Amino acid sequence: MAITLFIVFYSMYGHVEKLAREMQKGAASIEGVEVKLWQVAETLPAEILAKMGAPPKGNAPIIAPDDLVEADGFAFGFPTRFGMMPAQFKAFFDATGAIWKNQQLAGKPAGIFYSTGSQGGGQETTALTAITQLVHHGMIFVPIGYTFGVDMFDMEDIKGGSPYGAGTFAGDGSKQPTEVELEQAYYQGQYIATITKKLKGSSA
Repeated sequence: MAITLFIVFYSMYGHVEKLAREMQKGAASIEGVEVKLWQVAETLPAEILAKMGAPPKGNAPIIAPDDLVEADGFAFGFPTRFGMMPAQFKAFFDATGAIWKNQQLAGKPAGIFYSTGSQGGGQETTALTAITQLVHHGMIFVPIGYTFGVDMFDMEDIKGGSPYGAGTFAGDGSKQPTEVELEQAYYQGQYIATITKKLKGSSA
């Protein structure tokens, strides 16, 4: 029985995309799981992005709201904007009205991962406020808890992530995801893929 997991992200400076690609590797390591990487459409004009110093987008295909119904599970990733998901991702969710009306995503598991500019920039609130989108669709939020292990308790190094999901600190944009942050993203990919597989198997 084939399981399809969608990893859907928005990334302005590439930090979330790096987490997403590592998560894709982790999910793909679970037998019987097919992983598809998607990005949501950009809503800012090119001239504004240029002024913000944003690099060109990666080659992940742009997802349409109707594409979501094809997946058995999800991982949604985005940077923070004032402690919440950015407008680009919110615009995508706002366009899922027809799917919501028919509750076509109800019962499907979904995880969340994120990037913030600082330690107080919303590592937990960004995930927490995003859960409302999942709730209205009837999706099942799947946090990683503390299952990633001892690295979640390490106080020596600055690192992103929380029980809500994998994360990274972007700083001024020059800071890249650390080895531990990438390992956590890989682990979350494995974790959400395993949960998705269990849920799909139990409903077969």
